[in-house]
Formats: sequence, structure tokens, C-alpha cells
Amino acid sequence: MNTVRFALILSLGWLALFSPDVQISPAMAAEKAAPPNILFIFSDDLAYQAISAYGDERKLLETPHIDRVAKEGIRFDRCVVTNSICGPCRATILTGKYSHKNGFYNNTNSRFDSTQTTFPKLLKSQGYSTALIGKWHLISEPTGFDHWEILPGQGIYYNPPMIANGQKVQREGYVTDIITDRSIDWLKNRDKSKPFLLMAQHKAPHREWSPALRHLGFNKDKPFAEPATLFDQHKDRAQAVVDHDMGIDRTFTKLDAKLVPPPGINSTQLEEWNKYYLPRNNAFEAAHLQGQDLVRWRYQRYMHDYLACVKAVDESVGRLLQTLDEEGLAENTLVVVSSDQGFYLGEHGWFDKRWIFEESLRTPLLARWPAAIPAGRTNGQIVSLLDIAQTFLDVAKIDAPNDMQGASLLPLLKGDTPADWRKSLYYRYYEYPSPHRVKPHYGVVTDRYKLVHYEGTGEGEWELLDRQVDPQEVKSFHNDPAYAQTMTELKDEIRRLQKVVDDQTPPPAKAYGNAPLEWSPFGPLK
Repeated sequence: MNTVRFALILSLGWLALFSPDVQISPAMAAEKAAPPNILFIFSDDLAYQAISAYGDERKLLETPHIDRVAKEGIRFDRCVVTNSICGPCRATILTGKYSHKNGFYNNTNSRFDSTQTTFPKLLKSQGYSTALIGKWHLISEPTGFDHWEILPGQGIYYNPPMIANGQKVQREGYVTDIITDRSIDWLKNRDKSKPFLLMAQHKAPHREWSPALRHLGFNKDKPFAEPATLFDQHKDRAQAVVDHDMGIDRTFTKLDAKLVPPPGINSTQLEEWNKYYLPRNNAFEAAHLQGQDLVRWRYQRYMHDYLACVKAVDESVGRLLQTLDEEGLAENTLVVVSSDQGFYLGEHGWFDKRWIFEESLRTPLLARWPAAIPAGRTNGQIVSLLDIAQTFLDVAKIDAPNDMQGASLLPLLKGDTPADWRKSLYYRYYEYPSPHRVKPHYGVVTDRYKLVHYEGTGEGEWELLDRQVDPQEVKSFHNDPAYAQTMTELKDEIRRLQKVVDDQTPPPAKAYGNAPLEWSPFGPLK
């Protein structure tokens, strides 16, 4: 008698052995036989527009391996973040709490309090083998992991130094490949008597978007389609939107443009690098481009480099899925592919993230668990990275702490939507003025609307975005009399959510970064 059947007999009774009426599904077998494994594949600044499963009209890139996760599982179409910036999103994932609760507000001066309860600690305490490999970006050393190997700070793309369980090591090669190799090595050599949590966390495709050598010229110089808002002038928008420093027209460095080579690259790699970039850079320098022509050149260079980085991430997903197949782990492993937030691919003339607007607010989220969730589905409910901790704990049948602020996605994974599932989400961004001079703001997100309050002198500024009428979010309706009732209702919703998440006192000055504040920080909406 096989072990799965025997485990079912113990849990379901002898009826399972003798009664023809008892049906044992693969999902039942997996849930009764063993706790599921969890593979969390996490990228930095991975835009949903760059994943072919999300169907961006520009058709920028084919990502067959990431798409496989969607085809064999579920694609979430409305996964949004609570603070669109790298470190704070990572802290939220680990703790299941908003920034004002976990204390990690920004990338400037925040340091993760590693004494906090995190889902890896809870999984480890209940018998899981736990590992983190790749980008960490939370300053303090990881806790709750049997094994960890991280990039210091942001890390570099070529030949990166790493820190393995507290010891500095030097790795040779391309960072995405290294993280994948190290993750596969851990998978194959882990304690196989235990279920596992593996967090494989890529640096790519974070700025400055340095591709692997094998992907240079992958598009054969075919131009990428431009977004409709590449030359958005931000007319009739809040001053906070106008006064930014993250435009392709104004904030694009020589390193971004590959007019200088990336840090860490060795002489052999540089020779191959220069074969691709030098002729194209020489042609660019000779053209003396200005104005929109310069923006268009930068956009094309940006798309080549960024999407080439995504190609390596997609290959990594494929290699990890193949390893699960080879190790006989695929059936009872929950695979989740996501990113710390979205990213602008030229929309509004921007790169980077931070804003409550769609491209930075919304992040990809795809999941596969053959033993327990149906394949080939999409979900349009408002979900969040805030939900990851409680989801993983629920999957492992571990009670989540009461102070976690998300909700388990397990019912949605299985095809059920709880009657009380959220209809709105509270958002708050802090870091200012450096980098990119994006004003701190908070607001509410619904299926249709975003109401946002920019912090500043006096009463600040408001914007109301209507994605149904204006899906590209180029206009604010906050002063339109037709939206007066909507404004009132959404302000009430902000007040309600601020009570729910307990964001009712002004944040500390350090929440905004190291520069002196130019205003008095706002607390809850009055």
C-alpha cells in the first residue's frame, strides 16, 4: 500500500479503504499526505507589462516560463502594493504588515527589525526547511532561515560579492544565473525529510538594467512599440506630479544608457559587451539627438536592456520549474512568481515606481500548485503583497498572528471568493525628496477609482483618478462637480481604512528619509 493511501486511511478512517463511494482526489492526497512546499520566485521592479501572460498591447516580450505558471495555475490581475518601493515591500511581505507597523518606511534610512515575527520564522518553527537566496535589501541580516545567501545592498549584475550565512563570498558570472544556480543547488541538497520554503529573489530587472551577454541584441534592433503616454506633459495634474525627477527625458544617466560599462564586469566579459554597445553608442554620439528624438532613443535603449534582464528571469523560472519536475516535487509545491512592485516602461515618460498610479501600484502575481488549485484561471479581485505572509501560513496550516494585516489568498487560489473580500486598499508612500522627488502621498484604491492626497504645505493636494473613464490616468477629476459624491465617499473610505490599519498618528520624521522636511507631516484625514 502506498504511503499517500495509508496516510489517507489514518485521517479518513477505514472507510477510505473499503468504500467505493470515497473519492480521493490529488488535492486531498497532497493535503493529507504532507505539508506543501513553497517556492517564492521574487524579482525587483518586474513590470506586469513585460510578462506576456498579462497581454500588454505593445507585446514587448515573450515570457514562456512565467506564462507556464499562469497556464498551470492562476494569474492575479489586480495585485497591488501598499508602498511602492523595494525595501518596504519586502518588509511587508515578511511581516504581513504595513510600513508604519513594521517600521521599514523607505530605502534611505530604514533598517529592518529582525526581531519581528515573520512568516519564515513561523514556518521554520513548525518543521520547514527555509532558505533565502538573492536580493535582501533590508540592511539587517536575515533571520528565520536555515540557509541564506544575499547580495549586499542592491547588488551588482556582474560577478557580484555575496554574503552566505554571514560570510563574504565572491561569485563569478551573471547575477540572475548565480541566484538560480544557488537556489537549485539548495533544492537538490536540502534536508529532504522536511517540507521547504525557498525564496529565490532576483536583483533583475532593477536599474541600471544590465543584460546577460547572451541576450545582447535579442530583438535584432527591431524597435519596441512606444506607450501612448511617452510624452505626457502632465497637464491639469497636481503640482506633485509635475515636480518629479524620474523621467526618461531628464533622469537618464550614462550608466542607464550603457554609455559606460556596468560595475564588476571583467575584461573578458567587457570585450563581448563592447562588441554590442560600442558601435551603437558611436552612432548615437554622432547623431547629436535632442528633444523627442533623444527621448525615443533612450526609450529604445531602456526597453532593450530592461527586457533582456527579464528574459534571464524568465529562464530562471523555467530552470526552477524543471528542477521541481526532476526532483518529483512539482505536484505538492506552491510556486508563486511576483515582484516587489510594478515599474514604468515609459508610461507618462517615466521609469521607476513609487506612485499610487497603476504601473507602479500593480505588481505581477502568478501561482501554481497542481495538487490543490485548478489550472488556467484568472482573478480580478483586489489582492496585495500584504497577503503573502498569511497565505503561506494558511497553506502550511499554521495560525497567523493576530497583528498581521492582510488576508489569506488560499480561498481565491482554490476558486472561491469570500463574501467579505476587500473592495478597497489603503496606500501610503513616504520617501522624499531623494531619489526622484516623488511627493509623499496616501490614498485609497478601488476597482475603478484612486483618491490620493499629496502631503505638502498647507492642506496638500488631491487627485481623483477614474480608471473606467481614463484608463491611462492622465487626468484628475477631483474638481469635477459630477464627482462630488464620489469624492465624499472615498474620503470617508480613507478615514475608515486609516482606522482599520491603525494609521492615525503622524509618522516620525525619519519615515521620509534623511533630508529636513519641508512641511508638517499629515496624520489621518480630518
